[in-house]
Amino acid sequence: MAQYIKATNFASKDALLPGNADKIIKGTEIDDELNAIQAAVNTKADVISPTFTGTPLAPTAVLGTISTQVATTAFVNAALQNTAAYRSGIIQAIYPVGSLYISTLATNPSTLLGFGTWAEFGAGKVIVGQDAGDASFNALEETGGSKDIATSTHTHSVTASSGADVLTTGTATVATGGANTNLQPYVVVKMWKRTA
Repeated sequence: MAQYIKATNFASKDALLPGNADKIIKGTEIDDELNAIQAAVNTKADVISPTFTGTPLAPTAVLGTISTQVATTAFVNAALQNTAAYRSGIIQAIYPVGSLYISTLATNPSTLLGFGTWAEFGAGKVIVGQDAGDASFNALEETGGSKDIATSTHTHSVTASSGADVLTTGTATVATGGANTNLQPYVVVKMWKRTA
């Protein structure tokens, strides 16, 4: 952007004594001054709907300013960093140490969320809410249960009688040993626990 610099000192011409040839203002001096002014004006932006070129500068507003002031790249960058820090703080508050993150993505939450140390959790298990009144579910992270139902062999003695007379005695075997799969309907997901 060109700045206008006056080439002719007209006031000093006025101070010269009458008859001094330098006291005369020449048309070329006026023309030179007007051309310099025109060149400077041509490099300035209009006040109404300006179009800037080069690298225009503006004062940077204080973070949190809400006005019609022009936002510089420095202001926008600070606002974005502040927003990212604020958003990260909220997400970290949602997922404190000890919380679970459940996803259908296999990516570690530290990569997805950008914070924390996460360990895979509950492989092959379903989650159940704590029930302080039930010994099977009263402690956090307590494990138990089996996906198989175990069956057993039972032997019973049988004595049939009618009155005082014994008619038949013997044994009866019911069922056989083994295991049967007993799975509730399920969907497989990745579970992660934040450890730090």
